[in-house]
Amino acid sequence: MQNEQPFERYPLVPWPRSISPREGYFVWNRATRVVAAGDDSARRVAAVLVERVAAGLGFRPALDGAAGENTIVLRLDADLTEAQGYRLRVDQNSVELVAKTAHGLFYGVQTLVQLLAKAGSELPAVEIEDAPRFAYRGLHLDVARHFYPIAVVKRVIEQMARLKLNVFHWHLTEDQGWRIEIKKYPRLTEVGAWREQTLIGHGQAEPKRYDGVRHGGFYTQAEVREVVQFATDRFVTIVPEIEMPGHALAILAAYPELGCSPGPFKVVGSWGIFEDILCPREETFTFLENVLSEVIELFPGKYVHVGGDEAPKARWKSSEFVQRLKVEQNLRDEDEVQSYFIRRIDRFLASRGKALVGWDEILEGGLSPNATVMSWRGVSGGIDAARQGHDVIMTPTTHCYFDYYQGSPELEPPGIGGFLPLELVYEFEPVPSELNADEARHVIGAQANLWTEYLKQESHLEYMLFPRLFAMSEVTWTPAAAKNYAAFLRRAEPAAVRLEAEGVRVAMRAFEEVRQQRRAV
Repeated sequence: MQNEQPFERYPLVPWPRSISPREGYFVWNRATRVVAAGDDSARRVAAVLVERVAAGLGFRPALDGAAGENTIVLRLDADLTEAQGYRLRVDQNSVELVAKTAHGLFYGVQTLVQLLAKAGSELPAVEIEDAPRFAYRGLHLDVARHFYPIAVVKRVIEQMARLKLNVFHWHLTEDQGWRIEIKKYPRLTEVGAWREQTLIGHGQAEPKRYDGVRHGGFYTQAEVREVVQFATDRFVTIVPEIEMPGHALAILAAYPELGCSPGPFKVVGSWGIFEDILCPREETFTFLENVLSEVIELFPGKYVHVGGDEAPKARWKSSEFVQRLKVEQNLRDEDEVQSYFIRRIDRFLASRGKALVGWDEILEGGLSPNATVMSWRGVSGGIDAARQGHDVIMTPTTHCYFDYYQGSPELEPPGIGGFLPLELVYEFEPVPSELNADEARHVIGAQANLWTEYLKQESHLEYMLFPRLFAMSEVTWTPAAAKNYAAFLRRAEPAAVRLEAEGVRVAMRAFEEVRQQRRAV
């Protein structure tokens, strides 16, 4: 141990709040018992530990008995303060993992599994006290531009849970496809879930070329429930996104009467921002409330995301109805029409016990009273919202858009553009220095966003996520003062190797310097 650095002996991602190295190892053998002390939730988490380590150990550990020597004890303690925190003690005779809730035990299990992965059956002795920096630690996946089956969605959720991320933002609707069954409106999936072709090559290239292949799909409500339960079992909350009033061509293709112009409308196979958006008539609000009523029944979490971004106002400006609405509602301009639109939805969601989330464009024209803002066009929108007393999730393009290239474009799979290497993700600080302490408490977390215009295969999706998702886990979990990029690389490299061994495609070039240093020793 004398020659080992803490990050080499304990290759953990994310790095814990407090870690105290100790001498020696606990050796996990066939006589070792896993003991759950507490209610059924503790036993369920203990069963997760048994499942995770069985393959690496070469046998299935026993889950029974009482605490003592050669035991790994998972225990609930209501006197602890941090709901998602845990304490871990490993010595040569036993292991004890203590948490206030099963949620915290689950995160402690992730730490145990990472420690065990280094040496197969040996756990390095240590004492850890740990809890997340932020309550909201998110990953966004767009399944509308390219549809992914639930097996892929589950694998993404599994990997993020192992990194102690806890919110999966499921982007379900777009101009390019509607992906969730709504029983009251079957044409949303009969028509809106399918496009006739998809753009080939980059969206800026001319002339435009298309593949001529019909693309689409959707999740049945039974499948959605299956994914929600899968996530819940891993202490991941799903935030569904139903886009409005823009990015709505899939809706308009199915129900053209909801537009401000006669159409015709179609589900598009190209990328960008389109002029046709939902018209703020009573029929539209009735439709959206009916849709959201079904969505709410499927997702038990607090939040429903309504988009609100990139909604051109040309159709509203030329609509006689919208111009009358402005006069009737004393709205100065079309930005205030959008605010009126979002406020209507906000009131409906609040009446159902839900909280509205929107991209930072919902600030324009006045922020809805109960809204949480996702700040993506930099952090200025988040600063404005926090100063108005609204909760904020930071997800700026500069640090959080994982569809951006992570290396030289000529060496990378096709991407939308931009440049976001691993180090830049790691350097992200979600709380802007411009905020005072009272304002800063409204920054509840941060989120990585993965948009899929150019991600047709699961392997490409994985490549864009890893290892950058390792960095985002540390941004949202680890105290800012404890972060160290050089140490992070040394810890993340073995984690990336393990992912590759599981068949996950990882962008390993980020670790080339670490590997060269190891070869030189």
